[in-house]
Amino acid sequence: MPLLMVSLAVTLFLSLSASVSHADPFYSPPAPDEEDPHFSGDIELGYTRLSGNTNSQSLISKGTLTWLKERWTHSLRGEIRNVSRDDETSAEQYLAAWRERYDFNGPHYLFGFTRWEKDRFSGYDQQLAAIGGYGRQVLDNEAHKLSLEMGPGYRRDTLADNHSVENQAVAYGALDYEWDFSSTASLSQEFSMEGTQDNVTTRSLSALTAKLNSRLALRLSHEIKRNSQPPEETDSRRDMTTSASILYSWE
Repeated sequence: MPLLMVSLAVTLFLSLSASVSHADPFYSPPAPDEEDPHFSGDIELGYTRLSGNTNSQSLISKGTLTWLKERWTHSLRGEIRNVSRDDETSAEQYLAAWRERYDFNGPHYLFGFTRWEKDRFSGYDQQLAAIGGYGRQVLDNEAHKLSLEMGPGYRRDTLADNHSVENQAVAYGALDYEWDFSSTASLSQEFSMEGTQDNVTTRSLSALTAKLNSRLALRLSHEIKRNSQPPEETDSRRDMTTSASILYSWE
């Protein structure tokens, strides 16, 4: 077979997640249950390589660690994405975040988080945000869970072209909804919005999860991040990621 006709595609998605982290902890997650483990985590790895007529590769790596201590929930998150085609990088993103949550009696809680992002093609060299506020568990039953949160914050944006720094006040709001429409399948929707005097950044994550057995599940997800007014050199206001993954859970 001619060399140009040879292609290789390898894709691996592995998610290790405990029951407490069924929702992304950086939107508006529901409160942990009493039987949830005190320490849990999740890891997702993905890699694809094509060679032959087209040479390309993509790498995605995500991870979350969660600690429960009395009424406190501590979460640490990291993420890496890299896509290249014919030795030219088309996507390169890094993210690290730390989140705290304190639950009161009833549906009320306080939260705070810090987040660092670096996206090579966003027009920013890096972005650092610190946000805190009030949250409420609106729904919490066997079929439906819905939590909302909002609060003020601060964001420090460093532009990529001249490394100038912009300090912005932020108005933040988020929601997390999950519908367990059967004993083996669920649909979740997470959404957050950060508004400043210059732009509005929205993040949306939609996921459909189907259990295969007590430990394995399949997940289809679609993620959108949009900046209403990015720096001038940015090609697009919106980034989208669609993925299929295999989940393995432990307690």
